[in-house]
Amino acid sequence: MNQLECTREEEDQEETECHHDNSDRTNNNNNNNRRKVEQFWRFYSHLVRPGDLSGHSDFHLFKEGIKPMWEDDYNRSGGKWIIRLRKGLASRFWENIILAMLGEQFMVGEEICGAVVSIRFQEDILSIWNKTSNDQITTSRIRDTLRRVLNLPANTIMEYKTHNDSLRDNSSFRNTKISL
Repeated sequence: MNQLECTREEEDQEETECHHDNSDRTNNNNNNNRRKVEQFWRFYSHLVRPGDLSGHSDFHLFKEGIKPMWEDDYNRSGGKWIIRLRKGLASRFWENIILAMLGEQFMVGEEICGAVVSIRFQEDILSIWNKTSNDQITTSRIRDTLRRVLNLPANTIMEYKTHNDSLRDNSSFRNTKISL
């Protein structure tokens, strides 16, 4: 029988201990992941929200060791899903994407490289980068998860662009492939 035990040491301490014992008596203790999420959240809670920025700004959140560059070894064969947002939605959507990444809701293994929110004058742009652009099943799963996590209407236009195409035309957002 599975048992989940979570205890709070003292009210003035931050650390929470969580353990999960399986029926086969193995212990799946995710304290390292939990600590990483806690460390990230402490850092994130002090950042300015994307919607509070003005002008031309980009926030990048990538896995450790992956640079937010098309040429990076992890990104070279990949691409990105792009969603253009009307002003006022960036902060909520950005936070939902971050939580989905941390919670591994995309269910595509190591395929997600990172996410970018780009604040522009007329619109904001959210993109999620993946490692393998020619894997249609994986890119479709990422698209579908984005739709679900962001609660996008069915008629929302989503665009996909490979990083090779971005390198070729030196642009992140021009000449994309439209997907409904």
